[in-house]
Amino acid sequence: MKKVLGLSILTALLFIISACGEDSSNNEEASGGEGEESGETITWKLGHLSNEDHSWHKTAERFAELVDEKTDGQLQIEIYPNEELGSETDVIDGISAGTADMTITGESMANWAPETAMLGAPYAINSEEHLKTVVEGEIGEELEQTIKDDVGLTPLYYHMRAPRNLTSNEPINTPADAEGFKMRVPNVPLYMDSWNEVGASPQTIAFNEVFTGLQQGVIDGQENPVDLIHSAGFYEVQDYVNVTEHVYGWVYVVVGNEQFNALDEDMQEAVMEASEEVQGLSQELYEEDTEEYTQMLKDEGMEFNEDVDKDAFSEAMRPAIEESLNEEQLDLYERIVEAGE
Repeated sequence: MKKVLGLSILTALLFIISACGEDSSNNEEASGGEGEESGETITWKLGHLSNEDHSWHKTAERFAELVDEKTDGQLQIEIYPNEELGSETDVIDGISAGTADMTITGESMANWAPETAMLGAPYAINSEEHLKTVVEGEIGEELEQTIKDDVGLTPLYYHMRAPRNLTSNEPINTPADAEGFKMRVPNVPLYMDSWNEVGASPQTIAFNEVFTGLQQGVIDGQENPVDLIHSAGFYEVQDYVNVTEHVYGWVYVVVGNEQFNALDEDMQEAVMEASEEVQGLSQELYEEDTEEYTQMLKDEGMEFNEDVDKDAFSEAMRPAIEESLNEEQLDLYERIVEAGE
């Protein structure tokens, strides 16, 4: 009897041990391991400031589709436009904190990496071709490495930005025409200093207050790319787009280093392949949008003043640029300028 009882107890213990082993195995399988080996779906959140109709958002949507296809659905990208995850700087902070993963950013990264201020420096770049040469060449590689090292972000692809132009109710051809011109500029010290050097009277006003300021004569003009000039309705209170083209800039679509490095090699390669494929779409949509917005402003009655002496404006701003930039920034600025000569 004792033997039978002992055998029964032993059998029960073996059953319990076996069951625990199965539970452990099932739990491990359900929780998964890293990336592809576990079959776990990874989700990245991409927050940016533009609306759903903007080329940045449309390109991001295609990028998400390509990543989904190339990773067999293992990496999903959720897109949050209209600053739904916060401002550009907020999202960058969120990427470090793990509450976001991707964003679209430019010279705002100068808070972490001063060299990135060159992404929007006045008269550093003189044309779209010059910009492309810089971004896709040695200087662009250096900037991307700086962004990785100092900001903690990995650039994936970039967007050209339409050049910034000065609007007014009288044509402005030379720096002399801008003497005392009351104009709104964004809260960027380099912009303030540069337009002060020209002789204008720059002021920092919230963007949503610019239309009223122009309407009431508090300011005489402002400077922005054609898409923002149109979307803000400035054609209702301004007659001229003076083609100063004082800033040719670009922005990067970035992901956190930690998030990117957590992927296995195959998934990293898939992300980079998707990035290369959408780069062409980004350029295509940029060109379409710039042409379309230019024509819409003309249709609304704005005159594009092409008789602007851009060399004179560049020369007038030069002392302010040299004084505002530190030694490393100025060296980079000079190299960018030389790349377009």
